[in-house]
Amino acid sequence: MNEVTSFTAEFEKIDHLQNSSTLDGHSFLIIGATGMIGSYLVDFLMWRNHVYNAKIKIYAMGRNKLRLEERFTPYLTSDFFELVKGDVTEPLPLTVEADYVIHAASNTHPRAYATDPIGTVMTSLMGTKQVLDYAVAFKTERVIFLSTVEIYGENRGDVERFTEDYCGYIDCNTLRAGYPEGKRASESLCQAYRSKYGVDIVMPRICRTFGPTLLLNDSKAASQFLLNGARQENIVLKSQGEQFFSYAYVGDVVSALLFLLSHGESGEAYNIAVAEFDLRLKELAKKIATVSGQKVIFDLPDAEEQKGFSKASKALLDPSKLHQLGWKSLFDLDEALRQTIEVLRKKVV
Repeated sequence: MNEVTSFTAEFEKIDHLQNSSTLDGHSFLIIGATGMIGSYLVDFLMWRNHVYNAKIKIYAMGRNKLRLEERFTPYLTSDFFELVKGDVTEPLPLTVEADYVIHAASNTHPRAYATDPIGTVMTSLMGTKQVLDYAVAFKTERVIFLSTVEIYGENRGDVERFTEDYCGYIDCNTLRAGYPEGKRASESLCQAYRSKYGVDIVMPRICRTFGPTLLLNDSKAASQFLLNGARQENIVLKSQGEQFFSYAYVGDVVSALLFLLSHGESGEAYNIAVAEFDLRLKELAKKIATVSGQKVIFDLPDAEEQKGFSKASKALLDPSKLHQLGWKSLFDLDEALRQTIEVLRKKVV
């Protein structure tokens, strides 16, 4: 079953935590289905269908039909899987009626921010509006809007970790601001639709995420480190590596999303992060180098890539609010890095 056989042990952990039988018989519209988080979520739900005959209907939506077909080839003959070709900035198909909508469509890496700045903003703003209009029309049970650590902006130096009520500095008059400002405005739009139309929506704010389902063109630093390790190349640092960030493994992120689907309070934002994964960039590089048997070297970025880099140097999330609901992390750091490199190595060789 595609990459699912590589993830069976992980899916069993997630399934045990979630009591996932509550998902059975429901339908999901997953927008941005070929992305790192969306594709892992599709794989988990299809695994549950395969193992438990869960009868979960999945509508996997993306802009590129060929990419959808290639990524989800093993599922194409299933009665519980359907491809949906579409751009989230346009009205969603009225032929699709889903209980839950997962809005995971977004540009999420530096080179995309620089080369597709309008698309970055509009996928957040117009895309979220289309999702919310769909939720109103079909009276969906719940919408999960994937927000980001970047909405907090730069740490003002007054806190160690960002709680959900924190607001740091963002210079909005820059190209790079399109991503965090788009997410900020989209969260406000979610609140507006919740107030006017009663849309049930939860907004997870996700820290920097990695995992074996990352896209091979992902230009985030952690993704490049992992791809280098998978190719058995040196790990390239494009700074001194003092940036101090929260990270999470994609399996934990998907686990948290499913947890919030049933336990999150409507209208609330929740930080998703794992304390063990709080690392300086150079520490992450060294760990990946150790796991892959490589060295860390330094190299400055080109001008175009530099435009897409975040200016934040410290962004640690406080996940206490999510933990108080009862969620807990399932994966340790070394395990997550090894799994990621092992699976990626099969893709890049």
